[in-house]
Amino acid sequence: MILESLGAEETFRVGEIIGQKARPGMIFCLNGDLGAGKTVFSKGVARGLGITEPVSSPTFTMIQEYTGGRLPLYHFDVYRIGELEEMDELGYEDYFFGQGVCLIEWSSRIDELIPEEAIRITIEKNPEKGLSYRRITMNLE
Repeated sequence: MILESLGAEETFRVGEIIGQKARPGMIFCLNGDLGAGKTVFSKGVARGLGITEPVSSPTFTMIQEYTGGRLPLYHFDVYRIGELEEMDELGYEDYFFGQGVCLIEWSSRIDELIPEEAIRITIEKNPEKGLSYRRITMNLE
């Protein structure tokens, strides 16, 4: 599925719809260049899950847990990961195979650990279509 977003509000809304439809155990792998809108999308997913607390990218902590919605959200940012063993230290399997929803920014850095059934989402800029334009590609089945 390919969607086009003409601004941050639309990118947020796509994430919100995904969050509303999310089920326990779902994993969303989010990739795109710096500034593509991954965190905006993540904030939308959180809102769709009913999470009202502020959401930010966990760039320096690697994971942020939000438990105030209808399902827990485990928001990973693995941009700074050096070795896959760091994911073991986080106990990633408890998150990936638990009853919450995982959202992993920069997931391509840990592809070997991602379950096959994960939903992969790519957000791309296209300056020719405007600075706010985003192409959101999802492998929804």
